[in-house]
Amino acid sequence: MQKLLSILVSIQLVTGWLSPQITHAKPDEMERLSRHAFPEPVVLIDAGHGGVDGGTSFKEILEKDINLDISRKLYLLLKSKGYMAALNRSEDYALSDENLWLKSRSRHLRDLAQRKGLSDELTTSIVVSIHVNWANSRTKRGPLVLHQNEGKSALLAWAIQNALDHLYGTRSMPALGKPFYLLNHIEYPAVIVETGFLSNAGDREMLTRSKGQMDVAKAIAAGIMEYFTEI
Repeated sequence: MQKLLSILVSIQLVTGWLSPQITHAKPDEMERLSRHAFPEPVVLIDAGHGGVDGGTSFKEILEKDINLDISRKLYLLLKSKGYMAALNRSEDYALSDENLWLKSRSRHLRDLAQRKGLSDELTTSIVVSIHVNWANSRTKRGPLVLHQNEGKSALLAWAIQNALDHLYGTRSMPALGKPFYLLNHIEYPAVIVETGFLSNAGDREMLTRSKGQMDVAKAIAAGIMEYFTEI
């Protein structure tokens, strides 16, 4: 990963993608910036699951594919609004395969650690992890945003939850995601966005259609933009 990030920085310097203020920074400042692929705060979009880890499922429908589709759309929306954004995976693969540094036999732990590690490599502002929910009851529906035990994370969760509730016609409250690895280990404001229930027919229809996915991505983007106006 470090080699890839160094290449990205070199490309940015050669092409002039970095601002004049940055390209003329002092040596010690350039050394600090060279440790990051992006010199400005980044919205890191975490597309949940991937590769051998399909997440939850309904017949042939896999959560990992929905997560990726929504994440790609969210990335493009944020970029179109002028926000610096990054996707931790742009295709269907397991992030655990990229983790060659953690000496653990647990693929799941390597996957989570790799996601957390990327947030440290970038000048991360917030982390938004995209997922799909499941319940034994087919009537349970709607979005749920989980947050850290931290003020900015809670504010971000409320903003995204409100935007998604408006889309779904629900009135849910974000919740503290106490047992989740990412929320416990990422040092920046982070949330897990459960975009709907794959077990619910109405949610499933929205989450599997391109227009529905775009509507969800627009709502999440609106919540993110609202958050940045509040902090």
